[in-house]
Amino acid sequence: MAARSEDEEFDLGISLEAVAAIVDAARAVQEGEESGALAREEEDEEGLDAEDDENMDEDALRAFIADLNEDEQASLIALAWIGRGDYTGAEWDEARSLAKERNIRDPAEYLLGIDMLGDMLEEGLSELGLSLEDADGS
Repeated sequence: MAARSEDEEFDLGISLEAVAAIVDAARAVQEGEESGALAREEEDEEGLDAEDDENMDEDALRAFIADLNEDEQASLIALAWIGRGDYTGAEWDEARSLAKERNIRDPAEYLLGIDMLGDMLEEGLSELGLSLEDADGS
């Protein structure tokens, strides 16, 4: 399949900003699960506020994903599948259609069950020729 030209608009179905927020939050949740109490201990010792406004906890991440529309949720699931290697970037439309058809009962639960979700989403973007750096409002 020919590569997309730079001026050809690609419909990701979700904003890069939303994907970037989810990637960051998923990584923070995963880090939190790995470091748990140790991180909170260090924050207390350093006098840091454990409730950093920029970081979403797992409940907030679940709510954020649940608040996305069906197309955005399907796009996230397809991105994760591509990042995991289940599909290639060339199979984007197929992956997205299948994610919609499967009508996953709880997309947030499904997505948060994917190991290294943040990395998988970023890999999926990369496979599509996109980058989280593009989300900076360029």
